[in-house]
Amino acid sequence: MEKKKILVETSARHAHLKQEHVEALFGEGYQLTVRKMLSQPNQFASNERITVVGPKGETKMSVLGPARKDTQIELSLTDARGIGVKALVRESGDIEGTEGCTIIGPNGSITLDKGVIAAKRHIHFTKEDAEYYNVKNGEVVSVKVETEDRSLTFSDVVCRVSDSYALAMHIDTDESNAAGGPVEGTIIK
Repeated sequence: MEKKKILVETSARHAHLKQEHVEALFGEGYQLTVRKMLSQPNQFASNERITVVGPKGETKMSVLGPARKDTQIELSLTDARGIGVKALVRESGDIEGTEGCTIIGPNGSITLDKGVIAAKRHIHFTKEDAEYYNVKNGEVVSVKVETEDRSLTFSDVVCRVSDSYALAMHIDTDESNAAGGPVEGTIIK
């Protein structure tokens, strides 16, 4: 029996900020405000925007909420190259040994000594979805995407399993553009 396809979403550059940094950039006691809810439960694109500065340039980006344990800047490799920062390909939250940058908000700026990554492509599964697709947390799979002119297979896709997730694969803008903007894919083991 062929497994059903999964949603493939393009994740544009964005920041996750810890509350201390939210307040440093936007003001004491400041709370991120919801612009749009995202596909992952309780996650949202906020109304707040920041400027990320590297040695060669800067880029503006959205802040995703709610506030996180650590501040993390997620860029495509093209975005990172444009501002002169080397973004290591990492799973979200794995920021040790990564480069930093300066972040400017309307009420201040901060300089990070780490936290810039290119997010490793991944699929969010609930436990029930993982059972259906016969995958385990941390397992690495491939995903075939078919588009009109740029079909391809993504390798090295990490499976992330938690009942706090909703089923979706996340790729960055470089990956999405390379595949012609896929909207669904099929897991290949």
